Amino acid sequence: MGSKRSLSDQIEHTDLAAKQARIIGSGWTGVNERTFIVVKPDGVQRRLVGEIIRRFERKGFKLVAMKFLQASEEQLRQHYWDLREKPFYNGLVKYMSSGPIVAMVWQGLDVVKTSRKMLGETNPADSLPGTIRGDYCMEVGRNVIHGSDSFESAQREILLWFQQNELFCWDECSQHWIYT
Repeated sequence: MGSKRSLSDQIEHTDLAAKQARIIGSGWTGVNERTFIVVKPDGVQRRLVGEIIRRFERKGFKLVAMKFLQASEEQLRQHYWDLREKPFYNGLVKYMSSGPIVAMVWQGLDVVKTSRKMLGETNPADSLPGTIRGDYCMEVGRNVIHGSDSFESAQREILLWFQQNELFCWDECSQHWIYT
């Protein structure tokens, strides 16, 4: 015999299922998984934006949103909330608001995990050649790029930086050459 669920357990399960359905319905899973990428002020100043976009496009990922902006300290404090207890937090927020950034949303199969590999390690000294940080960075404080570290972080970050109407769903003619 199965055990009976309490009403609160049933509601919680229904809420979770509804959230998962919204994520699946929004196209954020499978080949439609999305991640958040930011070219930091040092990457913009060093004119690496085009190179970074080129790497993601050549990998086969699809760009679904992009903004060139000066981030506010408030938005950055929300973005880096999980680092607020770290000694470098205030310096990070100040640095990230020191110049323009390019915020992007990329879509594709396993894009969160794959893009993290493309970025390289947070400390460029630990990054392999061929990664963005391995090829273009010298120290942690100027590591050119940020990428979501999990599917959940990607969802949170995308919704922090982009409105729903700024995320474009479009048919890419090369998709059948990338996915079976």
